[in-house]
Amino acid sequence: MSLSNSITQLILEMLEKNGYTEIQRNELAQTLGCVPSQINYVISSRFTPEQGYIVESRRGGGGYIRISRVKLNTGAALMHTVNSVGDDIDELTCRVNIKNLAYQNLLSEQATRLILIATSDNCLKLLPVELRDRARASILKQMLLASL
Repeated sequence: MSLSNSITQLILEMLEKNGYTEIQRNELAQTLGCVPSQINYVISSRFTPEQGYIVESRRGGGGYIRISRVKLNTGAALMHTVNSVGDDIDELTCRVNIKNLAYQNLLSEQATRLILIATSDNCLKLLPVELRDRARASILKQMLLASL
């Protein structure tokens, strides 16, 4: 497992308890044996509003980063995702969005598997590389709309 995945997993485990967590970046970096900027990278790329998180930070000696999960009903969460996708989406961002919806129990296991497969590079390999992200965005949106 990559360091970014390990950091993500640890933060997700902390979120399980209360739906939010407060972390001190330097302490977490020391615990995991990485630099604090790695923690920043993971938070800024994997815990975004589009992925259903609110991130607040407080600077200074007693500073912390608070991450909380946004609570939306199924229809609102799916529509929020559809509206945030835009005209194109890369495979990694697509997978993160789908897994976040599944993690929140907004997609069934079967729907999650089908959408992951349909939006994978392997499934889109017959398309020219420059068209894959546009096709993936269209497929993702249509499949999420069909799930409403």
